[in-house]
Amino acid sequence: MIGSTIAVTMGDPAGIGPEIIIKALSEGELAGSPVVVVGCLQTLQRIQGLGYCPAVKIQEIERVSEACFAPGIINVLNEPLTDPARLTPGVVQTQAGDLAYRCVKRATELALANEVHAIATAPLNKEALHLAGHLYPGHTELLATLTNSRSYAMVLYTDRLKVIHVSTHIALRKFLDTLTTERIEAVIGMADSFLKRIGYSQPKIAVAGVNPHAGEHGLFGDEEITLVNPAIAAAKERGIDVYGACPPDTVFLQAYEGQYDMVVAMYHDQGHIPLKLLGFYDGVNITAGLPFIRTSADHGTAFDIAWSGKANPASMVTAIKLAMQLA
Repeated sequence: MIGSTIAVTMGDPAGIGPEIIIKALSEGELAGSPVVVVGCLQTLQRIQGLGYCPAVKIQEIERVSEACFAPGIINVLNEPLTDPARLTPGVVQTQAGDLAYRCVKRATELALANEVHAIATAPLNKEALHLAGHLYPGHTELLATLTNSRSYAMVLYTDRLKVIHVSTHIALRKFLDTLTTERIEAVIGMADSFLKRIGYSQPKIAVAGVNPHAGEHGLFGDEEITLVNPAIAAAKERGIDVYGACPPDTVFLQAYEGQYDMVVAMYHDQGHIPLKLLGFYDGVNITAGLPFIRTSADHGTAFDIAWSGKANPASMVTAIKLAMQLA
């Protein structure tokens, strides 16, 4: 879509989100791009005043249509903190968690109204989010609730490795108790639809097993036999080019080397560890199954380096660029 506008949410203002947003939009190919920031204007200006971010004009707009997209200007839809002066960098705070929620909510409303065409999110802090009374495990579940999306999944994306998750923010014991063939098949379908949306005409999808060596024919567990393989068979009947269950200790390397276009990971760490090892700085988090594109920097709030000038904006840059590309 030519002329697509992207909303970028601040995330937790006590973390590195504001810094990486300013850096991402100030220099390089994103300078002057059609992006509006949803966040606390005073906090952005306060961080810029520390002297390590590029000197750009951070200006408030009342609505997306007022934005001026030009190098040297960052447009902000102001979502103010309750008490900006008392915000402390690197500390879990209720007002910061509430702001992170309100930014996502406002950006979602803009996307559903077609005022913006995709959302890129800076990292939020789950503890702060919960302190503010917003009891969501993370962005994925929050966005699903705000959009009434029932079938959704987390995608981790780099140029050479793409992973979609059957489950994410859930205890491992609960994951095993709640895993179903229907969920696995649904995620395989979302993987196929997502890859086709971004330009893969005939995507090849691998499904990781649950157990070591994908169960070794039932020797190390039978979830592959009872749950995973039936889902793969059903997906194949729908015309999806899918393989597995694949041993989890080799399938991610095979995908990285080009044998597969995406891996279906069974649980959070199974997919996150290889992706973050191979693409920590340029990886992007995407939520598949929403009514609009949502990307995110694939790292946390990094409270230990918040407001210090040390934050690397590479993942935020990639997230914004990918949101623009997919929109």
